[in-house]
Amino acid sequence: MTQQATDSSRVPSSNIRTPLCERLGIDLPIISAGMGPISGPTLAAAVSNAGGLGVMGCTTMAPEEIRTYIKRCRELTDKPFGVDLILPARLDQSGARVSDVASHIPDEHRALAEHIAQQHGIEHAASNARGPTDDRMALGTDSEAQIEVILDEKVPVFVGALGSPGWMVDRAHEAGTIVMSMVGNVKQAIRVAQDGADVVVAQGTEGGGHTGHVGTMALLPQVLDAVSPTPVVAAGGIGDGRGLAASLVMGCQAVWVGTRFLATEEAGIAGWMKAEIVAAGDQSPIISRSYTGKRFRMLPNEWTKAWDEASIDPLPMPLQPVLVMQTLGGMAGGSSPALTQNGAGNIAGLIEKIVPAAEVVHSMADEAQELLRGWSWQSTRLKSK
Repeated sequence: MTQQATDSSRVPSSNIRTPLCERLGIDLPIISAGMGPISGPTLAAAVSNAGGLGVMGCTTMAPEEIRTYIKRCRELTDKPFGVDLILPARLDQSGARVSDVASHIPDEHRALAEHIAQQHGIEHAASNARGPTDDRMALGTDSEAQIEVILDEKVPVFVGALGSPGWMVDRAHEAGTIVMSMVGNVKQAIRVAQDGADVVVAQGTEGGGHTGHVGTMALLPQVLDAVSPTPVVAAGGIGDGRGLAASLVMGCQAVWVGTRFLATEEAGIAGWMKAEIVAAGDQSPIISRSYTGKRFRMLPNEWTKAWDEASIDPLPMPLQPVLVMQTLGGMAGGSSPALTQNGAGNIAGLIEKIVPAAEVVHSMADEAQELLRGWSWQSTRLKSK
C-alpha cells in the first residue's frame, strides 16, 4: 500500500462529493456509524480527518462523559463530527433508573442469566444481579441531559436512533446542529422527516447492531421516494466502494458504515474481537435480542446460544440490558470472551484485514470513483446502440 493511500491528510477527489457533503462540510460521502464506546474520539477523528464524517456513540454515557468525548474529539480533529444517541419513543420515557427497572425483571430471567454467567466463570454473578440499590440511569442517563450537553457544545451533527428526534429538532437547529435520524422502514422514515430530521439514514437488515426486517436494496428506493427531497444516507451491508457507488447511483447522498470500521486500528474493541470479524463469513452474524431486548445483529457466542435454547424469551428494552449489566458487568459482557457482545453485519465476509480507518475511507472513495467513471462510459455506450 502506498503512502498516498494511507495518508489521512491527503486531499481526496471531489468527483463523488454530494450536496450533503457540502452541507456537512466534508469531502467524501462516507459516515462512520456511532457504535457506542467502540466508536470513540479516536475512530471518529480518524474518519473525519480522512475526509468523511466520524460519529461517536454515546448512548450509555452520563452527560459529562459525553462532554469529555466531544472535547477529546476536538483535540484530535478540526473537521466536523457527530454524536449518536438511542432516543426514547417519547421524552418522558427516558431517565428510568437501574434500580427501578431491575425491580421489574422476573426471577426466571435472573436465574437463567446467573446460570449462564456462572457456567463461564463470571464470579459473583448472583450477588451482582441483586446488588444494592443502583441510582444510575438505565442505558446511561436521560436523553434530555445528554442533548443539553451536545447542543451546549455545538456538535456539528446529531444522530438519533430508534426514537424520533422531533422533540429536540428546533433546539438543535438553533444551536447550528444538523439532525440525522436512523430508520429501518418507510413508516419510520416518513415520521422522522415530518418531525424535522434534516437527513434520514435508512438501514437495511444486513447491518450490524440494532437493525430492522427490510433488506437494504428493497428499503432504499422506497425511503428515497417517501421522504424526497430530504437527503437519504444508505446503511446496512455497505463496506467497500461498490456499496458506495451503488448507493450514489440509487440516489442516496452518503453511506453509513459500521462493521468495516470495527476492523480498523482505531476501533475501540479488543484485538480478538476484530480478528473474529475478519474471520467471519457472510452468514456468520445472527440476529439476537439477548443483550438489548431489541433485534441486534452480531456474531454468536455462548450467551446468545443459551438464550436461543432457553424456554423463555429475552425481555424488552430496557429490562434486558439492565439484566445483562447487572449479571455480566456491562452491556457487552466484556469480562468473558465467551459472553462478550461482538456486533457485526453481513458485510463481515468482505473484510480481509485490519487497517487504519483512513485507508478504509480512501479505498472506498477511490473504488467508487473508478466504478462510477466506468459506469458513465458504459452508459454512454449503451445509449448509443
